[in-house]
Amino acid sequence: MDAHGSSFANLRSYLAALAQTPSRLARRAGSFSTSYEEMSRIRARSGCDMQRTLRWFDLVGLGIGGMVGAGVFVTTGRASHLYAGPAIVISYAIAGLCALLSAFCYTEFAVHMPVAGGAFSYLRITFGEFAAFLTGANLIMEYVMSNAAVARGFTSYLGAAIGISTAKWRFTIPGLPKGFNEIDLVAAAVVLLLTLIICYSTRQSSMVNMILTALHILFIAFVIQIGFWKGDWRNFTRPGNPEHPSGFFPFGAPGVFHGAATVYLSYIGYDAVSTMAEEVRNPVKDIPIGVAGSVIIVTVLYCLMAASMSMLLPYDMIDEEAPFSAAFRGRSDGWEWVSNVIGVGASFGILTSLLVAMLGQARYLCVIGRSSVVPTWFARVHPTTSTPVNASAFLGIFTAAIAVFTDLNVLLNLVSIGTLFVFYMVANAVIYRRYVVVGTTKPWPTLSFLCLFSFTCIMFTLLWHFAPPGNHKVLILGACIVIAVAILQIFHCMVPQARTPEFWGVPLMPWIPSISIFLNIFLLGALDGPSYVRFGFFSALAVLVYILYSVHASYDAEGDGSFGTKDGEIHKEFAEPEDPNQKV
Repeated sequence: MDAHGSSFANLRSYLAALAQTPSRLARRAGSFSTSYEEMSRIRARSGCDMQRTLRWFDLVGLGIGGMVGAGVFVTTGRASHLYAGPAIVISYAIAGLCALLSAFCYTEFAVHMPVAGGAFSYLRITFGEFAAFLTGANLIMEYVMSNAAVARGFTSYLGAAIGISTAKWRFTIPGLPKGFNEIDLVAAAVVLLLTLIICYSTRQSSMVNMILTALHILFIAFVIQIGFWKGDWRNFTRPGNPEHPSGFFPFGAPGVFHGAATVYLSYIGYDAVSTMAEEVRNPVKDIPIGVAGSVIIVTVLYCLMAASMSMLLPYDMIDEEAPFSAAFRGRSDGWEWVSNVIGVGASFGILTSLLVAMLGQARYLCVIGRSSVVPTWFARVHPTTSTPVNASAFLGIFTAAIAVFTDLNVLLNLVSIGTLFVFYMVANAVIYRRYVVVGTTKPWPTLSFLCLFSFTCIMFTLLWHFAPPGNHKVLILGACIVIAVAILQIFHCMVPQARTPEFWGVPLMPWIPSISIFLNIFLLGALDGPSYVRFGFFSALAVLVYILYSVHASYDAEGDGSFGTKDGEIHKEFAEPEDPNQKV
């Protein structure tokens, strides 16, 4: 086999490698690593180790800081005004349930395999390299786009806090397309400043996050109290314009679910906590509390804040870009100062969400670099700071560049679809891993179940959104539910679990991951067509990168002995780590 890096030694070598692409795809696309490899040889490719300095309260703080701010302070206004109306409260509850079920799936993997790779590593040990790469590419896209969106939201709230309009922070370039022509240098500066902080130290980043999150919680309590005190309960059912739809559900159930899919951006954050697993002192105890606890707390906060906002203004009068501060702007009853206070609090929240998300995105790219499907330069951990400096700096600069040009509305749906896709894949992976052990059990019963169940969920979603209303629609939807439950029950009764988690596992297997699969597919169906076009384009670009670069770099790394080969030929699934410090 060729030496490591030989595919890229020169143009002739690269062209020869391209000629072998089909055989290399056959060998590498379905190859997978084991949890032993991920925690030993692959992890060692970073050089230095990340220090284990985080406890459960750090993870809860990081989870709250990562989620609160990105959702309520950026997406709530748009989702309520355009899609859900006052039922935005229900939208947040649905999105929170979906996130909690997905959080259980993440937690099982993170406890079993406490490495920094998150969903990329989880899929690499179950569905193989190509599925992991496609998911990893969407994860990086998800974080970069969401961070850019939130950074632009920071500009709006900072302007509200100091009384300067957003238009004065940005300037327009006429020659650029609409949605990409408003230049925001402040958003880019914030991203670059936080990049310097996360490059310096994870522990210090956590301390900064805890301080900012504590201040942010105080502002959240203030917003909730003001909303319930100064708001009007009639705004839950009465629009500002009598010609607009009225009631708690002005746009019906489809609007609620469309709103849930839109605000799902707000739950990006808990999965970033799972990427910190390599730096947690006691993963078995700390990760379940940190991940699930933060999702539950944040869901309650979101619902209360959405309710308070709905009480302050009728849904059709809510500002799409800065809903909370705009609710008090221009009031003549002496409460206009609240707009500035909310702007300060939102700014704290947006800073914490950016900080945590940027911590997570760097660790994703670091572990993807360990697998050689992107340059291993990204995998390096700095010996002094014990942080992935290369990955952090690269993604920080990339995020800042996106934040300079791209409008918030262009980013939000693209981020939601990427998030839902990744959560869907992880839910499938946790079922597959429980029921399949390579070389011991046959994978086809489990794969058949996952395909049939997903197909049924897709049919239900399509019928829900496109079938004409009437009794026939109700009957067909009911039949889909019965079929899905029957498929699930047959699988549960006929296919035994191949492994039992040693430390922590998703309860009620396979019901909870299956519900997560359904909810993620259903929420995906609520997004608009252009979102799928952009998602398809980005996924196609990721496939192209895999074919032109990643599969060849991975093939060279296999020949160099950097990690195992196809179908687990080198390492057995249950091999124990040699280093006691690498055990959970």
